[in-house]
Amino acid sequence: MVRARRCDGVDQPWRFAGLGVLALAAYGFVAAFQPDANFGRVLAAYGGIFVAGSLAWGVFVDGFKPTVWDFIGSTVCLIGAAIIIAAPVATEHVD
Repeated sequence: MVRARRCDGVDQPWRFAGLGVLALAAYGFVAAFQPDANFGRVLAAYGGIFVAGSLAWGVFVDGFKPTVWDFIGSTVCLIGAAIIIAAPVATEHVD
């Protein structure tokens, strides 16, 4: 069986990665059916915050030692989320 090595040195079968990919795909598929036209913006902003939160979790809970590139990538994601959140929303008037 092919195994993947986690950062803590524990071997895990690749099927766990496959299950994670399937769960993420299912979440994206369900999210596509949201009736709000701005849901894509909400999901994109959440993604940026999720990346930074995941890095913070790794640092504080798992003892992960991030590199400068981890911090730069996380900062880019947060800046992107801030742009999406702060952007004016176009509104249409329906008569």
